[in-house]
Amino acid sequence: MTLDRVRTGTLPHWRSPLRGPWLTAALGLVLLVGVTVLVVTGLLSYAAYEPDLPGNDATPGRALLGAYLFDWPTDPPWLYRLTQGAHVALGIALVPVVLAKLWSVIPRLFELPPVRSLGHALERATLLLLVGGIVFEFVTGILNIQVFYVFPFSFYTAHFYGAWVFLGAFVAHVVLKLPTMLRSLRDRPAGIARTRTADTRPEPYEPGGLVSADPAPPTVSRRGAAMFVGAASATLFGLYIGQTLDGPLRRTALFAPHDRDLGEGANAFPVNKTAATAGVTQALADAWRLELAGPSGTRRFTRADLLALPQHTYELPIACVEGWSVSRSWTGVRLADLVRLAGGTDRDRLLVESFQAGGAFGRVSLSVGQSQAERSLLALSVGGEDLSLDHGFPARTIVPAAPGVHATKWVGRLTVVAA
Repeated sequence: MTLDRVRTGTLPHWRSPLRGPWLTAALGLVLLVGVTVLVVTGLLSYAAYEPDLPGNDATPGRALLGAYLFDWPTDPPWLYRLTQGAHVALGIALVPVVLAKLWSVIPRLFELPPVRSLGHALERATLLLLVGGIVFEFVTGILNIQVFYVFPFSFYTAHFYGAWVFLGAFVAHVVLKLPTMLRSLRDRPAGIARTRTADTRPEPYEPGGLVSADPAPPTVSRRGAAMFVGAASATLFGLYIGQTLDGPLRRTALFAPHDRDLGEGANAFPVNKTAATAGVTQALADAWRLELAGPSGTRRFTRADLLALPQHTYELPIACVEGWSVSRSWTGVRLADLVRLAGGTDRDRLLVESFQAGGAFGRVSLSVGQSQAERSLLALSVGGEDLSLDHGFPARTIVPAAPGVHATKWVGRLTVVAA
């Protein structure tokens, strides 16, 4: 009896009169657009890390998966803020749509027999990778946003390779199902999405399809279901988007774990890694000297020495992979000027090393473009105030359009490298 009900889609939990080709196709169309944007912005985020430079790639062995990489630009300076903010904000907003889509197709996940033909086996395989891939990417991504690393592996490596597995399944699934999706949207009765609850009827039943052979009475219309999913997406988006913007909307960003107890003044913006976590003490900062190594040898600068050099001030955003960003006025010495002080040329780049105690991001390679950009700074102050210890005192780099991980705090050594 149970197997017969599985085959005909009449189990009690699968009797909703809303479930059918039209709703599944409508949700699929939203995800087709949204996931495409997620994939593109995710790949751009990887390119922004300049993974071809030594020490920057957390995903070894990528081979052809990095064939598309290009030199990440430094202009416009808000580029990474836009792409990564869109990636995270859209990912959060799509969670209700993904859940609704999984609900709409759940009878297909328990089809019997599980494989009926070679074509059906291919569809099932892509469906397994698609569902597993999207769940893995969304769960690890959301945990990363919340800085809650409960998984026993590197987020960056797993998220990168998981994305390519999902992308392969996504492309295969779209190729297989796009004609069906378009047909389902085109051939349904006019007004199917505008019918009231009392007038809501199941779509035509087809054996082995999504429509139940024994549908329950409707408790909500298709329009009501769509509005519920849309309202849930809008709510999640609203509770996140404030952490990518400057201004009063930051107070609405309940999904922003970095925006808590920030204090006051120009240094009141998020901190990913505190000085205590990095093993940086005030005593270390007070005894600090910057080492500048290049063709002319190695020179050491105190903070007073750096302050005596020409100072420049630029308004630049700092944006992190978790999606938060802020714009601040930074003052310091141009990195290009330091390259020349070390005997380098405008064809050279910098290796930036932090004096934090063994931190995972203590070493970053900047590209030639990043090292030579007019607005790339070794920042000594922010908003007219000295950097706080948590924000990198005595000096940190700030590079336009670069991920926050390239805004190295507690800079201890700059080495000029010939490109």
